Amino acid sequence: MGTSLKMAVWAALALALILLPAQDGAAQTNNAVQQQSLGASSAKTVEYQLSPEKFGKAKALYDLRNLVSMVSSFYPPILMLLLLELGVAARYRDWSEAIAKRHFFQAFVFVGLVFASLMIISLPLRAWQHSVALRFGLSVQGWSSWLGDLLKWEGISLAIAVMVVSGVMRLIRKSRRRWWFYAWLISAPLLLLFVFLAPIVLDPLFNKFEPLEKSRPELVRALEKVSERGGLHIPPERMFLMKASEKVTVPNAYVTGFGASKRVVVWDTTLRNATTEETLFVFGHEMGHYVLHHIAIGIISAIAASFVGFYLLYRLGGWALNRWQQRWQLRSLSDWAAIPLLMLIAWMLSLASDPISNAISRQLEHNADTYALEVTHGINPDAAEAGAHAFQLLGELSLDYPYPSKLVIFCCYDHPPIADRVRFAHDYDPWARGERPKYVR
Repeated sequence: MGTSLKMAVWAALALALILLPAQDGAAQTNNAVQQQSLGASSAKTVEYQLSPEKFGKAKALYDLRNLVSMVSSFYPPILMLLLLELGVAARYRDWSEAIAKRHFFQAFVFVGLVFASLMIISLPLRAWQHSVALRFGLSVQGWSSWLGDLLKWEGISLAIAVMVVSGVMRLIRKSRRRWWFYAWLISAPLLLLFVFLAPIVLDPLFNKFEPLEKSRPELVRALEKVSERGGLHIPPERMFLMKASEKVTVPNAYVTGFGASKRVVVWDTTLRNATTEETLFVFGHEMGHYVLHHIAIGIISAIAASFVGFYLLYRLGGWALNRWQQRWQLRSLSDWAAIPLLMLIAWMLSLASDPISNAISRQLEHNADTYALEVTHGINPDAAEAGAHAFQLLGELSLDYPYPSKLVIFCCYDHPPIADRVRFAHDYDPWARGERPKYVR
């Protein structure tokens, strides 16, 4: 009953994401049309505006994304529950032990079977998601390229999962009471290693990168002025251009890695659509993540959250084992067949923690927006307009819906809504009020 009740509560919450209206539909349409007429008469980007045609597409995409979010959130735990209830997990365990004798190879067989089950079930949903992106013009990636990326990612995920599962099961067998603590201790340096290696090893497997200075040396000089304004030297070899236009149409940029692998990456779709002033603002935002140590904050938060997560996994795993051990044919928590149980609990814990992690992310993104406005003040002729219009451009090209419900924002948004970011960029002006800027003096 406990698991069923949890699933029912989460299903009801997810259903609300789709059915709960953001605002009255007529009011939304009227606002969009009014904003369009305002935009025609004003040179300033005051509010996030969409034409009636784009507004309709954005609303349709918003509804589809909520549906996809609900389905993709719940098919993995439902599948894990089915593997347990139908005795498939126990059967996978027996096959693994019959095929392989060594612990690591048993882990490879069992995890491989679970991954194959997940991939087969999720493939139609993933293909549908890609078809939606193609239909709405957000993606230009061909199906063969898309499938190649999917298989590469699944292969990498499988390799990581086999090592993690093999290690965790060994720890459970050696220390039934403290395995969660030892697993947490080991996970922290592994997380650091992953963040360090991702931009060097993983990212180039999916996209092409080149030094930004190679194709846009004049832009690098302009970006250096922004970094100098913020009192930080970001060397040109830390600035990269990603050939995103081979797969997507939306603009973006990001900061990744740490230490020797830390870098700022600008998508070529950003340079294709944005002005130099808007690109400087985007760079200022990513520089804000760099200067304000957001990657370090993210890593520390993840390590702290994993401590709580591993402990809850230990407690809830033991509780579930006591209740359903015979029903699911589990020998112990270190049994290969218990892996779907641990995955089910971990997934539900992740769902429960998403609103918290999203709220933290939204605050960090808002801080980076503030930093971008401050660091480009005095460099861009009108820093506020460059920032506001950069968000307007991002929203238009991404078909961001102007009126997401508060529940959707709370549960799903890891960035502030575009409409809020446009208004903030337009209104933020501590200099006019005689106040000191928050970050850049």
